[in-house]
Amino acid sequence: MTESPFVVSTRELGRQPGSSHTVELSVTSTNDMGNEVIGVPAGRPIDLDLRLEAVMEGVLVTGVARAEASGECVRCLRPVAADVAVDATELFVYPGERHPEADDLGADETLPEVRADAIDMESTVIDAVVTSLPLRPLCDPGCPGLCPECGIHLDEAEPDHGHDRTDPRWDALAALAGVLQQDEQSDSAAEASERRDSAGDGVSGDEVGRR
Repeated sequence: MTESPFVVSTRELGRQPGSSHTVELSVTSTNDMGNEVIGVPAGRPIDLDLRLEAVMEGVLVTGVARAEASGECVRCLRPVAADVAVDATELFVYPGERHPEADDLGADETLPEVRADAIDMESTVIDAVVTSLPLRPLCDPGCPGLCPECGIHLDEAEPDHGHDRTDPRWDALAALAGVLQQDEQSDSAAEASERRDSAGDGVSGDEVGRR
């Protein structure tokens, strides 16, 4: 099994509480970090600047993870690139040691441990990077987005760009008005026909003779 590139040796640190040393390394994740809108794709380098400190329970790691995220603007769908620099902090406990916050953890939560004089920072870095990504990435804070009618980028459209379109609620009323008008015309035609028939039935015999 291939060792994770996020594994950092603690051998030089020792177990004397208070001792510390720094580690700088560039790793390449084999997993995507983020979501379908924005993230750090697999294969992109992630720079880690870490400080390892020996404490009573294990190894306290603090530092910064830097990477470049890419995605698309939620308004205009143009490509978006963003530099990510996020703080990463984690306490790795020695096997068999009790975590100082163990009572606050749920039954399903696991504690990161120091194993074979090494720690694996992958989960810590992924969590830190993902939670730092914007929920609604924008190419520019003032991005006007796309025209909802034709899809053109509004920042490239003419100042008077627009579409003549009535409210769809009025379309239904217009259709109903047309039906009512046709019914009225049909009723008027039927009444006129009835009047002509009535007038014909009322002609007297003398009038017929005269004709």
